[in-house]
Amino acid sequence: MNKKVIIFLLISFTLFTGCNSNDLKENNNNNNNNNNIENNDIAFNNEEKKTMKIFINENEYSINLENNETVNDLINLLPLELKMNELNGNEKYIYLDNSLSTNSVNPKYINAGDVMLYGDNCLVIFYKSFETSYSYTKIGHIDNLDDLGSGSIKVKIEK
Repeated sequence: MNKKVIIFLLISFTLFTGCNSNDLKENNNNNNNNNNIENNDIAFNNEEKKTMKIFINENEYSINLENNETVNDLINLLPLELKMNELNGNEKYIYLDNSLSTNSVNPKYINAGDVMLYGDNCLVIFYKSFETSYSYTKIGHIDNLDDLGSGSIKVKIEK
């Protein structure tokens, strides 16, 4: 008989003092809110624009960089001094000695100033806008890029 009373008291005590579903929901909401704050901080950090200097025929520009592995790979190669060749009257290109990570997509439209990777080692700077059917991995964009003319160019890229 004493066992039954003790078990009854223990069960009753547990029911009245234990976690209820509202406590569980509140704890879950607090955890979700903390996760959202952390995720928002991460998203905010990812939205910050990184830039690096580029000198084209001794004129200084700034590349607004994408946040991707290709950019990280390129940064690891810096500083670079390159002689880029003309192609199609709208771009300058060079095949790098190293392959970079890729995530190529067809942008359908290239804007003057876009810096892209064709394949896994062809660095391209576009100086005229046009439609395209080719796929590239975006590295960044140079604002206010001048027409780069018909010949090859000297390029220096640094952090």
